Amino acid sequence: MTDPTPQRPRPVDPRGDTRLAGLSWPAVISLGLLALARPLARITGADEVLGTPGGPLLLTLAVTAAWVLVVGLGRVPRPVLTLTLAGVTYALATLPLSAVLSTVIDGVPAGPLVNPVAIVPVLLLNAGWGALAGVLALGVQRLRGGHG
Repeated sequence: MTDPTPQRPRPVDPRGDTRLAGLSWPAVISLGLLALARPLARITGADEVLGTPGGPLLLTLAVTAAWVLVVGLGRVPRPVLTLTLAGVTYALATLPLSAVLSTVIDGVPAGPLVNPVAIVPVLLLNAGWGALAGVLALGVQRLRGGHG
């Protein structure tokens, strides 16, 4: 038996996949890489200037604010998905980075690649961070009269 409810047509992606239609991949990747400011601050010692635990928290809030403002004020399409994937991009970038840098800095590899059980939680945590920022960006867009 078929559902009599008419379905709204989905946007069509030229590659045939409609789930990611309208997504700004440059925004996803650049915003994901922007979050690398957090580990960069740790590596350079810049986070020590801000203190612990305040430094990492302030950097996380700064990245989140940048994500929300860029996507919300920039009217980037599909803000929740865009920032969810930006969080995943950040997580994927930190996986090899943590292993390499811990080896260089501490002489011992560390991080999720050394402890693979941690990979899924890292991906989920950062996807959640991005999704939360995406909801905030969507709110900014709606306040400004956008449609998200």
